[in-house]
Amino acid sequence: MTHGNGTEVTDFFLLGFSAQHRFWHVLFIVFLLIYLTSMVGNIGMILLIKADFRCQTPMYFFLQYLAFVDICYTSAITPKTLQNIISENKSISFMGCMMQLWVYAKFATNDHYLLAAMAMDHYEAIYNPLHYSTVMSQTVCILLVAGSYVIGSVNSSVHTGLTFSLYICKSHIINHFYDAPQILAFSCSDIGTNIMLLVVFVGFNLMFNMSVVIFSYIYILSAILKMSSTAGREKSFLTCASHLTAVTVFYGTLSYMYLQPHSNNYQNMKFASIFYGIVILMLNPLIYSLRNKEVKEALKVIQKKFFLIGPKLLNSANQSIQYM
Repeated sequence: MTHGNGTEVTDFFLLGFSAQHRFWHVLFIVFLLIYLTSMVGNIGMILLIKADFRCQTPMYFFLQYLAFVDICYTSAITPKTLQNIISENKSISFMGCMMQLWVYAKFATNDHYLLAAMAMDHYEAIYNPLHYSTVMSQTVCILLVAGSYVIGSVNSSVHTGLTFSLYICKSHIINHFYDAPQILAFSCSDIGTNIMLLVVFVGFNLMFNMSVVIFSYIYILSAILKMSSTAGREKSFLTCASHLTAVTVFYGTLSYMYLQPHSNNYQNMKFASIFYGIVILMLNPLIYSLRNKEVKEALKVIQKKFFLIGPKLLNSANQSIQYM
């Protein structure tokens, strides 16, 4: 990538929250707490699913991969954001900028397809329960997850490759906390191809996955309303509640970001990006752990094991000290 004066662009500058420099202590603490909560919650969710046999179902198979994707997704931008808040040097290298965009776009795409796969899983479990084990076999689940990774990699590679082959002639100062939104605006090259492919790829991913989620829940709702048992209805609602909550928050924020006019306050868009790219990834493990009976029971089992093993380990340590 070259700059307008003929020199090669070696770095960019992420202004981030420079306008709020007086509150950098507060911003740093808030972002750090959100990031740590997100990491602990998602890693804990993965370990919890691995540890308890009751969580070895397709729903939790997808959930553990969603937690892994969320870890990578938030790690693409949050550590650099934290560094920029406390550091006067807000530069990011060309390669660092390119890798940040690639990782961010890849795992954002993965997130969309995993949420759609989870909606399909709920549909099969409630609308077609007799064939559920056959349709949602281990092979099918693995293929759905692998497909999300392949599509995410292709989408991010095309977008990143085209973006960073542009001729930069206006600026390399990015008024954001990550690099995606403004690089196209800095180019004096023809960005028609970039815009077309961005609309095609992003539009297809959004419309396809939202359609899968919406139609899945239409059929799920119709199946629930036909149930004669109140207990069956309640169980079905509880099965879908956590996923539906996560999907509503995820796509609600995304719609706010992309459906409002570009003339709106840019600071509002920046804070919407924070919610979409950082805060939601902290909320996901909280939503799924608070709304799932199996997760709550698994937590109780692990707590009991910890309280049983803990005193034994302590007694063994005391005995070892006495023999020394």
